[in-house]
Amino acid sequence: MKKGLRWKIILVLAVIALALFLAYPPGEKINLGLDLEGGMHLVFQVITDDAINIETDQEITRLQDQLKRKNIEYEKIPKGEIGKFSIQGINPDQEGQLKDILDDYFKEWNYTIIGNTVSLSMRLNVAQYLRDQSVNQAKETIQNRVDQFGVAEPVIQRQGLGGERLIVELPGIDNPERVMNIIKTTAILQWKLVQAGPAPDEETLLRDFDGEVPEDMEVLKGDPKRTEGGYYLVSRVAPITGQDLRTARQSTDEWNNPAVGFTLKTEGGRRFEKFTSENLGKPLSIILDGKVQSVATIEDVIPAATGGIIRGQFTYEEVEDLVLVLKAGSLPATIKTLENRTIGPSLGADSIRKGFSSIVIALILVLVFMIFYYRLSGFNAVAALLLNIVILVGALSYFKATLTLPGIAGIILTIGMAVDANVLVFERIREELSLGKSVLSSIATGFSRAFRTILDANVTTIVAAVFLFQFGTGPIRGFAVTLIIGITASMFTAVFVSRLIFEIVLSKRKRREKLSI
Repeated sequence: MKKGLRWKIILVLAVIALALFLAYPPGEKINLGLDLEGGMHLVFQVITDDAINIETDQEITRLQDQLKRKNIEYEKIPKGEIGKFSIQGINPDQEGQLKDILDDYFKEWNYTIIGNTVSLSMRLNVAQYLRDQSVNQAKETIQNRVDQFGVAEPVIQRQGLGGERLIVELPGIDNPERVMNIIKTTAILQWKLVQAGPAPDEETLLRDFDGEVPEDMEVLKGDPKRTEGGYYLVSRVAPITGQDLRTARQSTDEWNNPAVGFTLKTEGGRRFEKFTSENLGKPLSIILDGKVQSVATIEDVIPAATGGIIRGQFTYEEVEDLVLVLKAGSLPATIKTLENRTIGPSLGADSIRKGFSSIVIALILVLVFMIFYYRLSGFNAVAALLLNIVILVGALSYFKATLTLPGIAGIILTIGMAVDANVLVFERIREELSLGKSVLSSIATGFSRAFRTILDANVTTIVAAVFLFQFGTGPIRGFAVTLIIGITASMFTAVFVSRLIFEIVLSKRKRREKLSI
């Protein structure tokens, strides 16, 4: 046997061995997609206006602090449209000092001064950055929550370039309602002083405040599941938020009821210690997603190193879920559900059965046709095709790709395209033989002349598949992955392996003038 032929055989055997090693056992190595395993398909709209509003509130608080430090007089700072607010009732004599503050500390805002009113609007590039970041942060937060919940092989991606929608696919989910609550919980945690309440309605609550909400306060509802319900008047500024949490864990309160234990980061702990020392005897509320969860009186200074608990008549499951979302972080904006589809496992099992039946039927029909039409040379195509499938399964296992129903369609299409390459080569060889050329010359010419056509067809298909993978959703991406791997493998099997088989068969002198094709 020629030396060049020997290394080709070794290479093919090594590829086969590697593919088998990677693919075994296929049931454990290949992940099934949502349409095969069952689960949830969700489409969320991120309300990016919330991110702009949160940033605006923080800037207003920061501005109030600066104005207080510089003793600059003003009447009020009301919010306007999204990304806009104004400072009303300024002292004209202090306009220069106000400009210095805005120029030094509020460079991301445009401002105009008309009379005694300063109007501020967020710069367009800053607003767009905040919107884009809020979508990315929402994606990351949902990913963290899903990972902690233990969902295997989730798909969480942004829809389109620069879009504000998120596609979430969670295979194998058996409690869709709980998962939905965990994903959608904004989990914005705040500690605020209670100025009044609870009251049955806002009118009663604001009776001692001339019926109006003071500028530095806000009205919140009590969560009826956790408190007496009703309305509370609380401070607008939260000295401690969920961002100050170091850890959150399952715990119990003094009555052995389920509660959430927490510890604060160093800086947050210091602020909390100072805050409690300045507000002894005052009621403090714990607020989650804009609802008061519990109210307790500050009876003593809470040291920075000491943690605390969040109580509120929780069940053990609710505590577990709350700990999960607090650890994963709060969403930067609320999300709206646009689509919610749940696929049962029985439907997925039926799809698997029918999908693999289609693969087997397609494979058998192709093999029978190739052997019938090309006789002994058809076995060459059969061997190359079977090797193509082995390589495809091994590659799917190695890349931990998720097999979907469209992915199975991609495998079937790969079978057809792999055989198509063999057909092009065999027909070229037939043409050369009909011209009276020798078998070895016909094979060499047939492969060389068909290669350009095969390469062109496969490369254009791969390019289309790459675009499908880049811009498609989960199932479509599964189709693209199997198609790319299958076509790449077919280039190796149909061109390299098929030619090697011919060379092995014709390596003996007595067979060089015979070829059944």
